[in-house]
Amino acid sequence: MDKLNINQWAEEDRPREKLMRLGADALSNAELLAILIGSGNTKESAVDLMKRVLSDCSNNLNTLGKMSIAQLTEYNGVGDAKAITILAACELGKRRQMETPEERPDLGTATRIYNHMHPVMQDMDVEEFWLLLMNQNYRLIKKVRIAHGGITEVSVDIRIIMREALLAGATILAVCHNHPSGSLRPSQPDNDITHAIQRACQVMRIRFLDHVIITDGAYFSYHESGRI
Repeated sequence: MDKLNINQWAEEDRPREKLMRLGADALSNAELLAILIGSGNTKESAVDLMKRVLSDCSNNLNTLGKMSIAQLTEYNGVGDAKAITILAACELGKRRQMETPEERPDLGTATRIYNHMHPVMQDMDVEEFWLLLMNQNYRLIKKVRIAHGGITEVSVDIRIIMREALLAGATILAVCHNHPSGSLRPSQPDNDITHAIQRACQVMRIRFLDHVIITDGAYFSYHESGRI
């Protein structure tokens, strides 16, 4: 019976499609390596080829990483380029283990939000509106610039804010924008945006922590002022 190429497999069994659907942790070591090398040989798929290579390494990635290019290219279907790719991936995995995890800042208060965002916004001569997405421990997942220029409820698309929050898996969000004029007084558009975000967060069951207005040297917090 002729072997099936990966592109002839059921879609749910193909490594690339499986990773997109279920995430990298759902794939076996052989499937992950198969994505890297792309193809096998005339008798084996990329996955089967990598299963055989791993079997010869006692299914140990550390042992695989100690192989030489010459040893890897002894396998039919593994040329210099594929061997180099495999060893580069093993080296990256080793270096990742040696890295210290990136510390995510705690943005659980308006002061911390101000201290984090003031260096970003202090020299701007136009308004910018930023979204801060956090996990349940108030650790920053990511920050996203939502609007640049005059800030109104039209320019700040609430749907984009909610989409970003959902895609990031955030359970808490805050927003901030600057007032180049130096005024800390919220405008009516500021109030309208705040209330619109608050309503959307209530629907999506995401905690709306704060809306902070930043000037060069001071801030206004909707939360601290009791307005959200």
